[in-house]
Amino acid sequence: MNDDKLSAIAQQLMRRRVEDLDELEKRVLTHIMLDAHISRDPDERDDDPARRPTTGERIADRVASFGGSWTFIILFMGILLAWCAVNTLLLTRDTAFDPYPYIFLNLMLSMLAALQAPVIMMSQNRQALKDRAAARHDYEVNLKAELDLMALHDKLDDLRDKRLAKLMRQQEEQLEMLKRMVAARPA
Repeated sequence: MNDDKLSAIAQQLMRRRVEDLDELEKRVLTHIMLDAHISRDPDERDDDPARRPTTGERIADRVASFGGSWTFIILFMGILLAWCAVNTLLLTRDTAFDPYPYIFLNLMLSMLAALQAPVIMMSQNRQALKDRAAARHDYEVNLKAELDLMALHDKLDDLRDKRLAKLMRQQEEQLEMLKRMVAARPA
């Protein structure tokens, strides 16, 4: 029975057979058939153990979050300025551990960039997956809303057609009554 009802809804709302629909469209039509909500909080899906981020993914998210903040930029600028200031002062005493042009600092910055870039990319990939899932969910909700509106329009059209038919019958009855009254009236 459910398959027949789903087929009828697919034909009525989407003007297509169920077999021609993709899984997302079938899912939306099933929610319409069951008169169920399709919207959900995307963050609640994190309760699913299969979808929980791994330790590495959580670390990548934190590193990317901190690495893209003003706190990091200001702190990093402070460290760089302190490094240069200390080595410049020590250079005047011939005890600088990284004399100008700060080759050791350059090596440290290169290693930091080499490690930080892939970590940030991992975080961006995870965010892209979340964005795609959110876009898919938005599409599902929008499709259901559109189909519900189409069904509502169909119901209103049916009501209007029934009301017009009733008014036409009433008008015909009134015309018949007028004809009888005119015919029964003495000349």
